[in-house]
Amino acid sequence: MEQPHEHYTHGHHESVLKSHTWRTIANSAAYLEPQLAAGLSLLDVGCGPGTITVEFADRLAPGRVVGLDASAEVIAKASADFARPNLEFIVGSVYELPYADGTFDIVHTHQTLHHLADPVAALREMRRVAKPGGLVAAREVDYAGTIWYPELPGLDSWLNLYERVHRSNGGDPDAGRRVKAWAQAAGFGDIAATASVWNFSDETDREWWGSMWEARILQSAFAADALAKGLATQEELEQISRSWREWADREDGWLAMPHGEIVARV
Repeated sequence: MEQPHEHYTHGHHESVLKSHTWRTIANSAAYLEPQLAAGLSLLDVGCGPGTITVEFADRLAPGRVVGLDASAEVIAKASADFARPNLEFIVGSVYELPYADGTFDIVHTHQTLHHLADPVAALREMRRVAKPGGLVAAREVDYAGTIWYPELPGLDSWLNLYERVHRSNGGDPDAGRRVKAWAQAAGFGDIAATASVWNFSDETDREWWGSMWEARILQSAFAADALAKGLATQEELEQISRSWREWADREDGWLAMPHGEIVARV
């Protein structure tokens, strides 16, 4: 099967991996927690460096857990960082999962569908490898719904630029509002749809998020894309970077980023 061309907007710069390593079940998969039980098997699609995946392995042991990602670089990192007898990491495509029909009790993905040219096809493939009666779970960001204080013009520029760069790569940065509809289009009928937010407010969280974007806007694949496609100038990127530093340093700084979630039964 010919696969849609994919371009990962963020790339794998250190500032990007920094954001991934913050992710846990508690802050990124709490909606799925009631379904987790020892002995269940789980496939984590688009697992990145594996911080959520390893928690799944601990929670579901002795059940089999597999983390799959298209990037050999991040799979090598995950494999080096985390070792569990019931856990493995592999390189693969969400469009052609290397498993027979009905292999896993749960198929999970987090922040993957919004990077894909064909998220419905991806969900259909995830559905294929889930057992009858099993679950497919997905959580996706909705960038357009992000709100913050103080209302710095540089952060308005950041959001506008992010939407344009992301769409230029074939993805949908506002996937959170569409994930339920995508699941319906993929053939699911029994869908529980919810929402949750990431919130950055205290000094530690502001510094973590703000410093990440302070660097990412200048040094990651996102920055290279914005410049190469004529969507921003170096001066504009530097202004956005300074705005993230200002936001992180402000005691009254606050940001909320919404996510759409689905747990769909096969």
